[in-house]
Amino acid sequence: MTTLPTPAGDASRTAALEPAGPLLVADGLRLAFGPTIALADASLAVHPGEVLALMGPSGSGKSTLLHCLAGILRPGSGTVTFDGRDVTAMSDAGRSALRRSEFGFVFQFGQLVPELTCAENVALPLRLSGVSRRDAHRTAREWLARLEVPDVADKRPGQVSGGQGQRVAVARALVTRPRVLFADEPTGALDSLNGERVMQLLVAAARDTGAAVVLVTHDSRVAAYSDREAVVRDGRVREQVRA
Repeated sequence: MTTLPTPAGDASRTAALEPAGPLLVADGLRLAFGPTIALADASLAVHPGEVLALMGPSGSGKSTLLHCLAGILRPGSGTVTFDGRDVTAMSDAGRSALRRSEFGFVFQFGQLVPELTCAENVALPLRLSGVSRRDAHRTAREWLARLEVPDVADKRPGQVSGGQGQRVAVARALVTRPRVLFADEPTGALDSLNGERVMQLLVAAARDTGAAVVLVTHDSRVAAYSDREAVVRDGRVREQVRA
């Protein structure tokens, strides 16, 4: 696996991570959408720097669990704790701020802003955090080079391939050096070759920055990049195994 260069500041960020104990904990999560039970007493812990794969059949609750861990959904009962803070007790504004400052996201179809160039897409989280335009765009280009797509910086998402676009999405997710990266089927729309390379780059970059990764996937080849696999069935975490 390729070891990628680390932008300035990553080493201190990694050193600041707690060496022991879970970083993110779900305890007894329950959530229903009408009569449909999505989560039924789901519990899980994610440790700093760990790559955790959530696996299970469609409709098992793994994406819902990821969304609760990320503070996108609020469970009906149970708690999510991040770095000692009760995420479920936060206001909507508090959870939004947490997602901007501490979490990064990669989804199946990238969800890049089509009107912006790829560099502008990567720079966007930095700009929203108050970073100057010049510094944000310089850092964005560094990350695009790190993800092996420096040549797409001035192109719009509609002008690049699916594999290139997903690398841009990974760069955007990691540009703020989040402590947790949430990836929901990040290779689901890619062919096997592009999917393999995206996972290699995603995991290498996350490890270099010290970010934990929570990965939802159906694909055992993608799950093989994880340190641990948790199988979700019927809204519960049924088993956890070392990858």
